[in-house]
Amino acid sequence: MSLSKRFVVEALCSVAAGGEAGLGRHLAAAYSPDAQWRGSHPLNQASGLAQIEARVWRPLLQALPDLERRDLLVLQGHYAGSDIVGAVGHYLGTFRNDWLGIPASGQPVFLRYGEMHALAGGRIVQTTMLVDVLDLMRQAGCWPLGPSTAAEGRWPGPGGGADGDHGALLLDSVDATQGAVNLAQTLAMHGTLGAYNAEATEGRQGLLAMPQRQHWHPRMMWYGPSGIGSTRGLDGFVDGHQLPFRIAFPRRRGSQHYVRIGDGNFSATGGWPSVTAWHGGPFMGGGPTGREVTMRVMDFYHHHEGLIRENWVPIDIIDLLLQMDIDVFARMRLRLALGSRHAG
Repeated sequence: MSLSKRFVVEALCSVAAGGEAGLGRHLAAAYSPDAQWRGSHPLNQASGLAQIEARVWRPLLQALPDLERRDLLVLQGHYAGSDIVGAVGHYLGTFRNDWLGIPASGQPVFLRYGEMHALAGGRIVQTTMLVDVLDLMRQAGCWPLGPSTAAEGRWPGPGGGADGDHGALLLDSVDATQGAVNLAQTLAMHGTLGAYNAEATEGRQGLLAMPQRQHWHPRMMWYGPSGIGSTRGLDGFVDGHQLPFRIAFPRRRGSQHYVRIGDGNFSATGGWPSVTAWHGGPFMGGGPTGREVTMRVMDFYHHHEGLIRENWVPIDIIDLLLQMDIDVFARMRLRLALGSRHAG
């Protein structure tokens, strides 16, 4: 199984670093000819190598000609009959040309990603890739929203403690046994989150007292997408994300997980969508719509000292906001037209 991790990392590093001239060749080495790709709005979906090249990779390489891939963590597992490799990291490059209408800054940018790749026959047959397009707007100085509830900035790789636990890029091994233990902890923590859906029980103190506290490390870090940001400790998590989120979406249900894997000290889950929720409160400057919305989410977990120490959470915020009648790209274009270009 470890060969799959190494293959995905090496193949996609070649796609990123090979430039436009070698793109078709490197994609053919990485992907099955009829591979499926899905990801963040406005990229959304592509089918087959030609679409994946034209919709996803060639425009990105034109925008960042010196592109390279920097993985922070990689894990592997087997779920629902598929061999799956998950990864978190950044695509690094100099933003030379506009991408998706975002104006080039001429500066280095770090486009963070969460990825899940299903493999068969030695090639990738399906990719789910959540890239933080909103964070690129922030880095390019054309932030289209109000202030984030937590701290913005580049995601770090896994930290360690006294036991020297830094094993995020162990490409030559897969620890399915310990991974199963940690995945069970992740799913148990998920189970606690559904136990307190009634609005009357969910003030700040109620969230702090929830059974979830049994699973989080005292020095936990929660790394959220741009528009929310990153938090420290359970109180920071509640204040910076969980309480505002639950006020906005008081009724939620999980749905359509396509991956649940564990590998050593790491575990991951993801759904397309991962959450369906009723939008009943304010969120990121938008009032309640009274509609159901869906959320494309991945969660990557680092387990340390028997608890969850870190959680990286790619979310397609732009797709979520569009369902709430907030068009992030239209706001960006308006601000640019008015000459308002600033960092978030």
